Amino acid sequence: MSASPKRQPEIPPNSFPDDLYADLCKREVITDDIAGRIMLALSTLSILAVVLIFVFVAKECLPVLTGQTSTVRSGKTIDPETAAKMPAEEIAAYLQQPVPTIRSLTPDVLKQLVALRNEELAGSKNSDDALNTTSWALMLMPHQWQGYSEPAYIWQPTSKIEKYNLVPLFLGTCKVAFIALVIAVPLALLAAIYVSQIASVRVREIMKPLIELLAGVPSVVLGFLALIALATIFQSIFHYEARLNSFVAGFALAFAVIPLIFTVAEDALSAVPRAHKDAALALGATEWECAWRVMVPAALPGIFAAVVLGFGRAIGETMVVLFASGNSSIMSLSPFDSVRTITATIGSELADAASGSAHYQVLFLIGGLLFLITFTFNLLADLAIGRLRSRIEALAGRETYSIIQPKAYSGDAAI
Repeated sequence: MSASPKRQPEIPPNSFPDDLYADLCKREVITDDIAGRIMLALSTLSILAVVLIFVFVAKECLPVLTGQTSTVRSGKTIDPETAAKMPAEEIAAYLQQPVPTIRSLTPDVLKQLVALRNEELAGSKNSDDALNTTSWALMLMPHQWQGYSEPAYIWQPTSKIEKYNLVPLFLGTCKVAFIALVIAVPLALLAAIYVSQIASVRVREIMKPLIELLAGVPSVVLGFLALIALATIFQSIFHYEARLNSFVAGFALAFAVIPLIFTVAEDALSAVPRAHKDAALALGATEWECAWRVMVPAALPGIFAAVVLGFGRAIGETMVVLFASGNSSIMSLSPFDSVRTITATIGSELADAASGSAHYQVLFLIGGLLFLITFTFNLLADLAIGRLRSRIEALAGRETYSIIQPKAYSGDAAI
């Protein structure tokens, strides 16, 4: 008679004492609660910071928005002998200087400056003196200024008659961003498709970090390389006149946009369920057919988000376009003409604009408009992404099988 095997002792499902287990659960709940409160506080502070920045920008540009800012010159002069007794604000507006600068001047120096200003106004009578150049009509529509043969869009805030037309700045911004996206989107998407769907694991582990490392290159370095090297190379190839232009700026800007588009698109493609690819391969599709006709449509919302983020980075970049665009507010659709973007204008002129002047307020106005445009564009893109995601998730499974259906079930081959 064989001996029966010894019975193994049963292990209790919870080997911790009840009081210790309860204490650990309580600590975990407290830790999660603290982490949640910290994240909520940080999110609230971030939103509050954005709101405060927008309020500050709106406050500075509100006089232009409401038509309170005026650049009309009355033609009246000020007596130099009484200038020292007049309010500093009035003298500052007359001399077009900051109020603190006027207050720091001695009466003799102030008298000389007012006399020189009187002589300047007397010798430069202009029919445009009666125009308020910060009106919406002159900021958005062409105007035939004195000395010009036809109406023109002009941004010249430092001329005798300040000209604040915004159209050349927005055109230059859109032109540079468009050139950057035309170059960056195909390269970034093809790289994302290859790395996520075609490349081996070893190649993927090498290529992905290398491409993402480009995001760490400072934009000032890209702008400097465009200024020193790319501008000379492209001019020798295409033989255009302007050495610095929108094409050079857009080409350099593409290298700043590629890592962002690549990272988001690659993550979107990698997030598509593996079953989609396996089903297409089982039906006879090649790797590229599977990637292009199955995985890309399934990941289209993420790819669209990548392009939107790339556009936002392109129009918000400052240093690259400041170095490589030529900074000339020329109304031209040619990619080989110099341009001036909104960000480059703010970066180069804000430090020299007198606080509270019309120039200062218009710079804040274009900054606020740029913020509203990008915010609206991203909001509409987010709504479109939601609709695309729901539609593609419903069709992605059927599309996987419909790609190879004519090839696998055509004619007598299905029998």
